[in-house]
Amino acid sequence: MNSLDTSLQRITLGGGCFWCTEAVFEQVRGVHAVQSGYCNGLVQNPSYEQVCSGQTGHAEVVRLDFDPNVVSLRELLEVFFVIHDPTSLNRQGADVGTQYRSGIYVHSPEQATEARLVWDEAQAAHAGRLVTELLPEQNYWPAEAYHQHYYARNPDQGYCAFVVAGKVEKFRKTFTRLLRSAV
Repeated sequence: MNSLDTSLQRITLGGGCFWCTEAVFEQVRGVHAVQSGYCNGLVQNPSYEQVCSGQTGHAEVVRLDFDPNVVSLRELLEVFFVIHDPTSLNRQGADVGTQYRSGIYVHSPEQATEARLVWDEAQAAHAGRLVTELLPEQNYWPAEAYHQHYYARNPDQGYCAFVVAGKVEKFRKTFTRLLRSAV
């Protein structure tokens, strides 16, 4: 996922546990690649255990490569704001810690401008309670191989069955128009 096709764009999103956000965005038409990782922390190449300690400053994120001719950044951000609680500081459900913070990590000034418009709309919709940070992506590192495509490989695992599946189902019901036709 390092070399980006010039027709694709990249955005990085933190919506709590990356297993949940990855599972949803893997089902969105126009998304060509989804990679779980860590960003905007201080340590080089942190491990999952280091990130979970809360000492590295990293957020659990998914990096999306998408075709803006098929799915817009706005649509991806609309999905993002529906599938997690952007008003919950450093927590999503039972997952607690700064690594679970809500964040939009942009890759260009143009993305920042567009993301700010959607962020402002979400802020109004949530009565000013949004805690989602909007920053340039920095110090990104892919998560370990066993985290990649986790839900697809482990749908019956407890967390996947009880937490991830609910978010996937919410996406599928709310954003039918964005579903991959093969899903």
